[in-house]
Amino acid sequence: MSSGVWFPTLGLVIWLCCLGPTQGGKILVVPVDGSHWLSMKILVKELVHRGHEILVLVPETSMLIRDSEKYKTEIYPVPYTKDELEEKFNKIKEGVFLNEPGITDLFQSVQRFVEFTLIQVNGCERLLNNQSLMTRLRGEGFDLLLTDPFLPCGSILAHTFSIPAVFFLRGLPCELHLQANQCPSPVSYVPVFFSENTDVMTFPQRFKNMLMSFLQSYMCKIMYTHFDDLVSRKFGDITTYKDLISHGAIWLLRYDFAFEWPRPLLPNMVLIGGLNCAKKAPLPADLEEFVDGSGDDGFIVFTLGSMVSNMPEEKAKQFFDAFRQIPQRVLWRYTGVPPKDVPKNVRLMKWLPQNDLLAHPKAKVFITHGGTHGIYEGICNAVPMLMFPLFGDQSDNVFRMVARGVAEKLTAHDVTTEKILDALKKLIYDKSYKENIVKLSQIHLDRPMEPLDLAVFWTEFVIKHKGAAHLRVAAHDLNWIQYHSLDVIGFLLIIVLTVLWVMIKCCLFCTRKCFSKGTSKRKSE
Repeated sequence: MSSGVWFPTLGLVIWLCCLGPTQGGKILVVPVDGSHWLSMKILVKELVHRGHEILVLVPETSMLIRDSEKYKTEIYPVPYTKDELEEKFNKIKEGVFLNEPGITDLFQSVQRFVEFTLIQVNGCERLLNNQSLMTRLRGEGFDLLLTDPFLPCGSILAHTFSIPAVFFLRGLPCELHLQANQCPSPVSYVPVFFSENTDVMTFPQRFKNMLMSFLQSYMCKIMYTHFDDLVSRKFGDITTYKDLISHGAIWLLRYDFAFEWPRPLLPNMVLIGGLNCAKKAPLPADLEEFVDGSGDDGFIVFTLGSMVSNMPEEKAKQFFDAFRQIPQRVLWRYTGVPPKDVPKNVRLMKWLPQNDLLAHPKAKVFITHGGTHGIYEGICNAVPMLMFPLFGDQSDNVFRMVARGVAEKLTAHDVTTEKILDALKKLIYDKSYKENIVKLSQIHLDRPMEPLDLAVFWTEFVIKHKGAAHLRVAAHDLNWIQYHSLDVIGFLLIIVLTVLWVMIKCCLFCTRKCFSKGTSKRKSE
């Protein structure tokens, strides 16, 4: 190595050694249960690994949040049982395998969402009224609050304790996160959720997109009414949940533009899509033997996510009959009662290492419900997908993948053995699906920094600088008239009209003057 390279390199090493490890901060974590927690937990563990002190607030009826040796947990009482919470969640899933979705289902889904979140909002209020716990938490001197704003508790605590909040989310229903952050969303090229539009729209599609945006605004008022009520009771100066979360320091969004349509973003919005599929582990010996034994035909991974692990018996039979007719082996996360004649090429498991299986070179197809965790594991590992959207944002997620030519969609309510076979054959034997997903995977993986490192960087940035106020756009301080510059347009219009009026007056005056002179001259002659 030449001295021109050696000395600067040696100096950099010495400088880094002198700096030492970054001083850890104290972080309060208020997660949302279920699949929301699974990806947030990855960030929480990494923050612990980097020397931060973490306290996770856990409701006593939690479904997936557990104690850990890596971080502290604080369990707080809530006014509902686990059975009651699961009953509300099951109502959201109710009928997805049986009923054809329609406009009435949209309103029913909104009502179920309200019922599901209302019970948890009551639990949040119980936490906020727990004065002994609130006093103790306030005295801890937390530097930052990490939360998913899908539920309001974390945002309320951040404002109550006067500490900056980092939001970790895929998105909020009716795109409240974009509205709260004053992020521009022109309906001319930004598709509204569930519109089934891409970013390139014809006139009828843009017309539909605008109508959907009006409907979405109406739905927003219904869905967040009880959030708004809780916020207005706690804070006199803040009356809506949208206003409350508008003060978030950083928004960590679990997608990127390999998945999302191109659209404007603001400086405090950070894309961390694929955070959940960075690390892969070797398969257990029995699974390795099963997938390696699939030969050139390969194998299929089938799972409907962490919260849906079975289906009605008559629907499951359609899948078993289809799998019996294909040469590929199938690994299926299935907790229902298995039939007596399970095909020899199918292995049922109560849990499976999804990302590790998809990383195997013999993985041919990923059958999924369309949650973003699974979608990104499919993208990261370049596996074409057969998708069955069930509820929530899954239908919109699936549309994005189908539009990119990397997936086939079937609806859960009318699935048949023949449709499953036809879709699997297309995905396996039509090379375009594999070529498209490989291209999409390469785009997604070609990045200057890993999503987890990016999430950690911005979290530590907020701790170090006690927020990120310099990234907050001034649009928050403008009213609707100022935001759209209607006052400026009105002022310019007044000037133009005044000039026109003066010019017209001058022309009329000159015309009358000339006319009167001409008349006088003719009379004198």
